[in-house]
Amino acid sequence: MGKMFSLNTSRFNPYSTFRFLVYFGTSTSPVAAVSKVGGLKRSSDPIEYKQGGDAVIRKGLGRTKYDPITLERGVTFDNDFENWANAAQVLDKGAPSQSLKNLRQDLRIDLMNEEGQPVRRYFVHRCWVSEYQALPDLDAGANAIAIEHIKLENEGWERDMSLQETAEV
Repeated sequence: MGKMFSLNTSRFNPYSTFRFLVYFGTSTSPVAAVSKVGGLKRSSDPIEYKQGGDAVIRKGLGRTKYDPITLERGVTFDNDFENWANAAQVLDKGAPSQSLKNLRQDLRIDLMNEEGQPVRRYFVHRCWVSEYQALPDLDAGANAIAIEHIKLENEGWERDMSLQETAEV
């Protein structure tokens, strides 16, 4: 006879609906209508080496890489995605379309609980737009929402440990 498991229905899970807000730079207003954020992922290269006459191959820490992050949202009248993407675009005159100081921005991602309070916060450093999709394929016969997305290269991210979780998981 197999083991019996019981389900704890009184358990409160603040992350069950994946509510989140995204902020560009030092803005105190979230970016409008972001519906999807790609995962935060980093990986480090191992460096193999031998020490003295030891037959064991040791592994040291090599360079750390941070994967690009994608942001998606339905097409809106808000120009945040397009303005940032345009900072990297080079026009016919050979000059960036905006000041280069607008090219790189920090990003903040807040994960919210069911009461709308931030329970986790991540800072992503020195992001810039490497890919911008203003519109998807347009198909009048499809039942789809027009989505725009940006792909952000970054130089690392970290969790804000000063934001303490108050809800039980």
